[in-house]
Amino acid sequence: MGSSSRTTPTVAVLLGGPSAEREVSLSTGRECAAALRDEGFQVVEVDAGPDLPARLADISPDVVFNALHGRWGEDGCVQGLLEWLRIPYTHSGVLASALAMDKARAKEVYRSAGLPVVESRLAERHEVEAQHLLEPPYVVKPNNEGSSVGIYIVQEGANSPPKLAETMPDTVMVEQYVKGRELTTSVLGDRALGVTDIITDGWYDYDAKYKPGGSRHEIPANVPQEITDACLDYALRAHHALGCRGVSRTDFRWDEDKGLDGLILLETNTQPGMTPTSLIPEQAAAIGISFGALCRWLVEDASCGR
Repeated sequence: MGSSSRTTPTVAVLLGGPSAEREVSLSTGRECAAALRDEGFQVVEVDAGPDLPARLADISPDVVFNALHGRWGEDGCVQGLLEWLRIPYTHSGVLASALAMDKARAKEVYRSAGLPVVESRLAERHEVEAQHLLEPPYVVKPNNEGSSVGIYIVQEGANSPPKLAETMPDTVMVEQYVKGRELTTSVLGDRALGVTDIITDGWYDYDAKYKPGGSRHEIPANVPQEITDACLDYALRAHHALGCRGVSRTDFRWDEDKGLDGLILLETNTQPGMTPTSLIPEQAAAIGISFGALCRWLVEDASCGR
């Protein structure tokens, strides 16, 4: 925490910002700000724009609570700014944020840590549209955007490769599709909190993730103990291998026909959603950590040099 003489620490909650996930960040930030006020902090909400350094200089906060999602907020950029300004901040630092956001590089880290990932490759969008680069079924997604913005599933037996929307970046990841259940595990500090089974009709997309009723969360997941144990173990190892701090969430696919061999690590999210329908607050609540206590923990964990 900052060395301010003020009795009540001032927390600047960064929210909104210019990424494709602006709306989700606004709801995360508002919920976290409200919880921190209830916990007794002085809170200033800051919609992160080009004037962010000046805004922070004016506010002179003791801590920044990073509630940004997607590019700039999740990829090491704002973290670098906060290091430069020497303001303690929550969540992961520059390197872990940049690594986790770059799916291809994150996979290299997972592989070197002995964590299970599927075959994938980076390709230019024109290559992807010209021919199948992997045997269908496979997935095409941005390599370094957050959440499920712009994901294509090329089904088994598909004749032609996908036509990508104009909004997709020039370089994308083509990844082997893993059928099965969508499991996710949160890590808080050095503790994996639990396993949630995300039950949706079809693909777990942006709307299902963020709109109430878009998916059902079963916590704890009704899976064999060895799968629960493996998710907790893999998520903690991924958090440490990437160098994450504060809170992270690691997503899995589990093909139950293959048992433990069917459990695949997809990605780690260093700025996960923190709204009432979000996965981390639910997992924390399931083990007796309230939303307010979760937000307070993150503020008290804040530092520079992360």
